[in-house]
Amino acid sequence: MASRADNIASNLNLGNFAKATELKQRIWFTIGALIVFRFLSFVPLPGVNPLVLAELYDQTRGGILDLFNAFSGGSLERMSLIALGVMPYITSSIVVQMASALHPSLSALKKEGASGRQKLNQYTRYGAVLLCAIQGYFLAVGLESFAAQNGLQAVVDPGYMFRIVAVINLVGGTMFLLWLGEQITSRGIGNGISLIIMAGIVAQFPSFATNLFEGGRTGAISSLVIIGFLVMVVGLILLISFMERAQRRLTIQYPKRATQRGMMQAERSYLPLKINTAGVIPPIFASSLLLLPLTITQFAGNSVDTESGFYTVLQALNQYLAHGQPLYMTLYAIGIIFFCFFYTAVVFNPEETADNLKKNGGSIPGIRPGKRTADYLEYVLTRITVVGALYLTLVCVLPEYMIAQTGIPLFLGGTSLLIVVNVTVDTISQIQSHLLALQYGDLIKKAKLKGRMR
Repeated sequence: MASRADNIASNLNLGNFAKATELKQRIWFTIGALIVFRFLSFVPLPGVNPLVLAELYDQTRGGILDLFNAFSGGSLERMSLIALGVMPYITSSIVVQMASALHPSLSALKKEGASGRQKLNQYTRYGAVLLCAIQGYFLAVGLESFAAQNGLQAVVDPGYMFRIVAVINLVGGTMFLLWLGEQITSRGIGNGISLIIMAGIVAQFPSFATNLFEGGRTGAISSLVIIGFLVMVVGLILLISFMERAQRRLTIQYPKRATQRGMMQAERSYLPLKINTAGVIPPIFASSLLLLPLTITQFAGNSVDTESGFYTVLQALNQYLAHGQPLYMTLYAIGIIFFCFFYTAVVFNPEETADNLKKNGGSIPGIRPGKRTADYLEYVLTRITVVGALYLTLVCVLPEYMIAQTGIPLFLGGTSLLIVVNVTVDTISQIQSHLLALQYGDLIKKAKLKGRMR
């Protein structure tokens, strides 16, 4: 049975949007911040030639850089000040989150509440700076060596001075993006970091759509293929929208308590378990590992002896792990399923949840508190994780199969589609929350007026 809040949310009057002055200010601030992000993606690093960079990047397509370039909105391709985007922060947050679940001292810090979370966030930022400095240095070195091997001079003045300047600028660019994301979260609408990633992905959609329909106009791509592609995208969006909000709600019952009228009443609530607890982490990890051999080969170039066994192994891996190959899609699916179970086990601890329920006097009807509750939570979580893993596998492997069969350069893969849909749904939910709060305020004012009239 729907609650009163659910009924009001379903009957939201969008006409109240004109009255929501604060909400409009937040939306305009968010749009302005994202425009700043897009402008920065076109500012190149000092000491590089953007025209040569475009030619070099065309020779490295298909590797792990494509994944990072999609998340940075093309900034890596242009080697801009924000070429690394927010990926170092995402990687650092994943590492800190896993460490807080496995390391005793960090786990205790996590339980301290707001102060503990603040310290963990600070560790995440330190890790992001460290990762950004390391990635920036190797990116500068790789850019120098790769350009020299291909007979192109992308760096105007190679050397240690260029590497130092590149690292400083890349670290500064990533830290500015983190600050911009925090400003969006506090003064705008939605999650700032997620919106920046989504803006980078969506920014590439116009060029992709233009190439797709141009191919249809010239006859390079069949009209049936274009229609099938559009149907697939719409179907995946609907599936993602449904599955990302799907939950298994476990009933939690608390002891009877006396009410104001002296009646004993038992309180009930629900423990929501998401079908996809791992989010978009499994596809990112799986694709990064599979694309690593190709990336090593591209940057190693002529420095690896073509007669060596290492070079032969890399070439064989690149041949069998190319996009659309059966081995690639099989290992991709297996990697997604593995990381889905692994990351879910890291972020959700059934024993800790069962202990918290026992301390607060809550229990699952028919299940004894303590170890039995932990076993039951683990049993339910394993079953719904199977569904979530199969769903993630379908969403991520189906676009890869589409690319292999049609040859369409599909930049909007499963991971990108997951991010775009999730962030959009979350942002819309926050807008609805603001409108709902405004509608509640109007109801309270009307109730006060009626009370005065009486």
